[in-house]
Order: sequence, then structure tokens, then C-alpha cells
Amino acid sequence: MGIETATIAIVASLLALMAIGIPLGITTLLVSIATALLYFGPPGLVLIATNVLHVLEKYELIAVPFFVFMANMLERSGIAEDLFQSMSILGGRFRGSVAVQTCLVAIVLAAMSGIMGGEIVMLGLIALPQMLKLGYDKKLTIGIVCAAGALATLVPPSVVMIVYGLAAQVSIADLFSAGLIPGVLLASLYISYVLIRVRLNPALAPIDDNPLLVEPLHKRLPHMKGAILPLLLIGGVLGSIYAGIATVTESAAVGATGALFIAAGRGVLNWKTARDAMRQTALTVGSIIWLVMGAISLVGIYNLIGGINFVRHALTGLDIPPLATVMVMMAIVAVLGTFMEWIAIIFITVPIFAPVIKDLGFDPVWFGVLFAMNIQIYYLSPPFGPACFFLKSVAPKDISLQDIFVSVLPFIALQIIGMLTVLFFPDLALFLPRLING
Repeated sequence: MGIETATIAIVASLLALMAIGIPLGITTLLVSIATALLYFGPPGLVLIATNVLHVLEKYELIAVPFFVFMANMLERSGIAEDLFQSMSILGGRFRGSVAVQTCLVAIVLAAMSGIMGGEIVMLGLIALPQMLKLGYDKKLTIGIVCAAGALATLVPPSVVMIVYGLAAQVSIADLFSAGLIPGVLLASLYISYVLIRVRLNPALAPIDDNPLLVEPLHKRLPHMKGAILPLLLIGGVLGSIYAGIATVTESAAVGATGALFIAAGRGVLNWKTARDAMRQTALTVGSIIWLVMGAISLVGIYNLIGGINFVRHALTGLDIPPLATVMVMMAIVAVLGTFMEWIAIIFITVPIFAPVIKDLGFDPVWFGVLFAMNIQIYYLSPPFGPACFFLKSVAPKDISLQDIFVSVLPFIALQIIGMLTVLFFPDLALFLPRLING
């Protein structure tokens, strides 16, 4: 069977198995086993096991359960609510202030967790009711919560960046620093959009009448204690990485330990809290491992039959400018995002795309930022945007899934603008890694 026919057969098999409801991790594993047996016979199973073991034994992968546990423990500690209240008081009293503070809180939460699902749920439980109670426009409120909550794809310690770094074999610390400015860029676009909208139509965002908000700054500072612990945790995690004190995996352990201390300090650390956090961590990481195993086994076998070289030559042979080739890759990722989990997308595409990026003379760290921004778009995009479903799970009953899908459309447009900005101005992503590395 020629590689062209094999490629079509593999894609068709994946789509067919997913269409009948088989989980993606199992689907990719079944297709890889069938391909291995077809080309190599029973010894092909050994090749699959070897490929999977090579990835699962990577030391950096240990950071994922640590960061997931940190996020789960912080979610149960109630720290997000105190952080939101503190940031709202610090921000002062102006039209759209609560929406702006929601975006700023989302950045801090992203820097404490690294995963998107929990962050969107926390914002949906805290910020969404607050803005609706104040009379904010429903669509504007839903949109900023979903978009801001998805910033965890870029803001370190992003789990997306960790998985990309493993797949592309690039420095995760460089990816963390590269994602910071683009993450702030997107947050700035969201905030600017909100402020422009409420300026043009004041009815979209009434001003909060809390008398404390008009007090001088020195009188508001005592109410900022809710932001102290989150900032200390972020400083411990990211500071240890950038100062060269700890590796990403070690800093993840620092974060998990810090989350335990925060929960203890708030009096919520008990057997039930720890058990629930560990159980949810095991469920999340378990699903990640299944997806990794399936994707890695499929890519490994596809590589052995010549598939990666086939795709690589097809991409580099396109009679288009290099940046256009990168845009083709981004389009492929966007299409895959309509029916695949982001982890599988990374492990299926990045081993193929990363060598092409290097052949074209681009930096794979820069491409990693673009990839993460694309994943962020996928997280919001209907009809399968996970962020929309996460928010629906905690939103008031009168907010339909259709309402959420419509509300996120302007923010998806802003995400595309942000991604194109980084595409044409790579230094936005590469400035900090170059500065830190000297």
C-alpha cells in the first residue's frame, strides 16, 4: 500500500471510529495497532510499545499532574473569590471596571493553574453572577468570561505549552516566557474591546456603586490581602523557573506544595478536600495519558511507514511563501480542532510540523506560541468549543448554549487578530526568551 493510500485510510478510519462514539485515545491506539500489524506483523506491536514508553518516561511530563493538582486544590480553597474581590476594589470605579478586573483576575488564575477548564468554571461561578447582578450586558459578560478564562493556553505555566514542548522537543521554559507577551496582548485586546463597547453604549455596563471603590488608594490597600497569596504562589512557581533555581517539573512541585499550604492557611485542607483534588487530578491526567499513548503510537507507526517524510515534503514543496505554509499548518490545526482533543492534535501534528518549521528557517518556540493561540481559538469556537460547555455547566439556567456561542464570536475575532499579529511580528513571542537566555 502506497503512503498516499495509507494516509487516506488512516484518516478515514479515525473519522469512522470517532463517528460511532469510540473515545479518541482508544481510536488512535486501535488505528495504530491495525497499521502496525498490516505493515510489520506482530513485531509492530513492540514498535508501538517502544514509541509510547519513550514519551511516557520523559521527566518533564511529571509537571502535568503537579500543575493539575495545584489547580484542583486552589479551586477548592476558595482563593479565587478573594482574589476577585481584591482586584475589583483595587481597580476602582469606572464603567466596565468589573469586566476589566475579570480579565486581570483570569491572568492571575492562569498563572496559578495552567489549565483552562477549572479557570473558566471559577470565573463562571464568581465573575459571571457578579456582572449579571450589576446589570452588565449578558453577551458581553459571557464573552469576556470565556475568552479571559482561555488565556491559560498562553500564560505560564500553561499545560498546553508543556505538552507542545515535549512533542516538539524544545525548551518548556522558553515556551513559558514566549507566551507571556502574546497572552498580555490578547488580554489587552479584550479589555480594549470592552472599554470601547461600553463607551459607545453605556447601557452595556452600569457603574458599580460600591462606596469603597471611590476611597483613596491608601484606604483600599488593606482590602488587597486576598491577592497576596496568589502573587506569592506565582512568584514561587515562575520565579524559580526564570531565576534558574528549579526546572519546570520542580517548580510544578513547588506550586502543588504551595497550593496545599494555601488551603491549610485558609482552614480548608482536610481529608475530603485532598481526596477530591487527588481524584480529579487522577481522572484528568488519566485521560491525558490515554490521548498521549494513542497519538504517539499512531505518529510513531506513521513515521516508520514514511508518512512524516511524505507530509514534510508535501508542505515544503508548496509553491507558496514560507509564512503562507505556516498559515496552512494553522488551518490544518483549526480543522482538526473541530473533532479532536488538543492533546491529540499536538502529538499528531507537532512531530510532523516542527521539522518543517525548522526547514523553513523559523523558530519552533515562536511556532509553539502560534499553536497555543490556535488551540485557544479552538477552545471557544462553536459547535464544539470546550470553554462554552465548561461555562454552561455553571451558568444560570436562563443562559443557553446558543447564547454562549453567539457571545464568544467577537472574542474569537480578537483571538485571530492576536494570532496574526504574532505571526507577522515574531519578536512579540521571542523577545523574552532571548532576553532571559542572554
